[in-house]
Amino acid sequence: MKYSELISQMTLEEKAAFFSGKNFWETHDDPEKGIPGIFLADGPHGVRKQAAAADHLGLNASLKATCFPTSATMANSWNPELGEKMGTALGEEAVCLKVNVLLGPGLNIKRSPLCGRNFEYFSEDPYLAGKMAASYVRGIQSNGISACLKHFAANNQETRRMVTDSVIDERTMREIYLTNFEIAVKEGKAKTIMTAYNLLNGVYANESYHLLRDILRGEWGYEGVIVTDWGGDNDRVQGLIAGNELEMPTTAGDTNKDIVAAVKAGQIPESLVDENLDRLLDLIFTTEQAFQGEKKTFDIDAHHEIALHAAEESAVLLKNEANALPLKAGTRVAVIGDFAKNPRYQGAGSSVVNPTKLDNALENFKDYDLAFAGYEQGYDRYGKKKDALINKALRLAFRKDVDAILYYMGLDEVTETEGMDRVNMKIPYNQRLLLEMLKSCGKKLIVVLSCGAAVETGWADGVDALLHSYLGGQAGACAALNILTGKTNPSGKLSESLPFKYEDCSTAKNFPGRPVSAEYREGPFIGYRYYDTADVAVNFPFGFGLSYTTFRYSNIKISKGGVKFTLTNTGGVAGAEIAQMYVGMPGSKIFRPKKELKGFQKVFLNAGESKEVEILFDEYTFRYFNVKTNKWETEPGEYEISIAASSADVRLTAVCALDSAAAPIPYSPAELPSYYSGTVADVSAGEFEKLLGRKPPEPRLKFIRRKRIIVDANTAIEDLRYAKGWTGRLFAGVLRFAYKLLKGIGNVKMANVLMMGVCNMPIRGLSRMTGGMMSWAKMQGLITMFNGKFFKGLGQFFNPAKAQRKTEKKAAKAAAKAK
Repeated sequence: MKYSELISQMTLEEKAAFFSGKNFWETHDDPEKGIPGIFLADGPHGVRKQAAAADHLGLNASLKATCFPTSATMANSWNPELGEKMGTALGEEAVCLKVNVLLGPGLNIKRSPLCGRNFEYFSEDPYLAGKMAASYVRGIQSNGISACLKHFAANNQETRRMVTDSVIDERTMREIYLTNFEIAVKEGKAKTIMTAYNLLNGVYANESYHLLRDILRGEWGYEGVIVTDWGGDNDRVQGLIAGNELEMPTTAGDTNKDIVAAVKAGQIPESLVDENLDRLLDLIFTTEQAFQGEKKTFDIDAHHEIALHAAEESAVLLKNEANALPLKAGTRVAVIGDFAKNPRYQGAGSSVVNPTKLDNALENFKDYDLAFAGYEQGYDRYGKKKDALINKALRLAFRKDVDAILYYMGLDEVTETEGMDRVNMKIPYNQRLLLEMLKSCGKKLIVVLSCGAAVETGWADGVDALLHSYLGGQAGACAALNILTGKTNPSGKLSESLPFKYEDCSTAKNFPGRPVSAEYREGPFIGYRYYDTADVAVNFPFGFGLSYTTFRYSNIKISKGGVKFTLTNTGGVAGAEIAQMYVGMPGSKIFRPKKELKGFQKVFLNAGESKEVEILFDEYTFRYFNVKTNKWETEPGEYEISIAASSADVRLTAVCALDSAAAPIPYSPAELPSYYSGTVADVSAGEFEKLLGRKPPEPRLKFIRRKRIIVDANTAIEDLRYAKGWTGRLFAGVLRFAYKLLKGIGNVKMANVLMMGVCNMPIRGLSRMTGGMMSWAKMQGLITMFNGKFFKGLGQFFNPAKAQRKTEKKAAKAAAKAK
């Protein structure tokens, strides 16, 4: 251990104090021993350090920082070098704001387009997500502080995220939901990783020995700190055993006592406490070095330029009929849409950044060589149909002096947010209605789309050009204008598939999981892996994006180390192409997707220029996880290597033969027909059980009698409507009434906050998230009342010390009996 001498000077109680926060954002300190506290702050795409009252939902203002494009946007750049540059700027700002641990990037896989937090995640593909996350980590940590990978692992829905059990077979978990983290850990060398709220195969993520000890520390060699998500601790002692050093936020000493009691009862050795504390102290002391010397400042304008460049490389041109773009100089343009004036540039929830400056299309239009014909709002941002707004927009659009219409549309901040999943994949009806009317104007119609996740885009028929800017950060509006006018040649490509409709998704029938578990019945067949294998057509495929120039692929050559080919810019302007390498095995004896992304490279070429491009094979190229041998294997045989412009646009192919030892085949095609065909949209419970190798848990609530449950610390607050005690039903009823009332009066934002911040939270959150205002013993009193023992629970609530002593005596007796 690095700090054994310092640790030896501490009492058990002093050691235990470090495993829980000092307050909402800071860790415990000990000035007498020279141990400072460190500050953790949200930061996937900008530093969110709150200046006053703290919260985890993004309600209260934070200090100003650059709002860079969100991860969903940056992934479309397919440019790890750019990700590292942006990460370096993020880390620099974190140092200036005295933040030791920047809580990001988030790299959970986009299992379903409806996950409310998809804007904060990179991709539906683990290889692309892992490479981009690793680049962020390298950049952030180059400043001496720590990045924090999150949320580990299988946190793929927001609905009931703190109580849902993600039920996944081991192979799918390893290949799809852990490979992204593996790449980021090994290549990024992250110093901190955050556990997810959910259970994973029956065990809370922060208590999972298999996840944290066997895989993360054992197989990947991770030596950093593991921190819970805020309020994400269930059993503090079990978390410590699994190697989860830090619980956030503070519980005012509640869980420290649990650790002390566990050591004294012989449940855990004190050496385990020391081991965890040593890693935590290392994080504290190494990140504190970043703040030595003079107070640092960052260049606001330079970082805004980085944000602009990142947004330019990440916007995706999805449609450009008859070269409608770029707009010619002097084109007289009508600008329509609320997002042109009030841009949608970031997500909502804990990642909300207070930007240093903010561009919008309307104010910056004058800086471009276009003629401005006028602006109209066109629609209500939050979906209400307002005929007056529509009529004004149409009057502008039909004017004879208008040559082209720029229509800004997308999703609002309430629709996609942390804590809640989206209800559908549609753009609000009022925006689509206006678009259909604008199509009848006979003018060039260009749509600029702003949202952080996949949406249905059938409305694009009849549109001349479609630029998807995603959530481009504080400089996103000018980045889009640069592309629309040809100052910048678009080079972004989709990091997720855009299906025709939600029902086309492999997860449509199993998302979100509720009320108890989320069954990943589709196995590894998500996103393009499903669409390609099951031959399901999509509107815009994974990896797709247009340019103002064209590219030719030629001269493919395969070697043991990788693939080489020639890429030529055959158009008239300079541009960048994202060449993608996919690997498939048509003759495989195990079920596999038709092809999987295993490499990529973004190449800049001047007009007429050619380059030889090499994409190397690595440890992820040919492997699969064999559940029979419980390790990664390589199947012998012939692999098809595809070099492609998108998952649906293969330009070159070659065959690579591998001669490796054959492992036992872990599956029977007769037992798993859906998986061997890839048609997994409606897998039966029996077939999923065969894939799992065990019976999945009961997904429904366990009623002791009609509509009544036994309430415990992990019961979701909204489920108190089924409580035995009238107090629980009343509590839930009041919350439901408040939610409906807020929605009824149009305050959807606060209604959502109530749902995600209270209703979806387990009861233990009343203790874990209140900074010690409600002790665990007091909370147990409430649970007793909710279970129908009103007066006993009331006594526990108002005299928690007495109740705590009884609990401790009972635990001591149990421990003595166990000995």
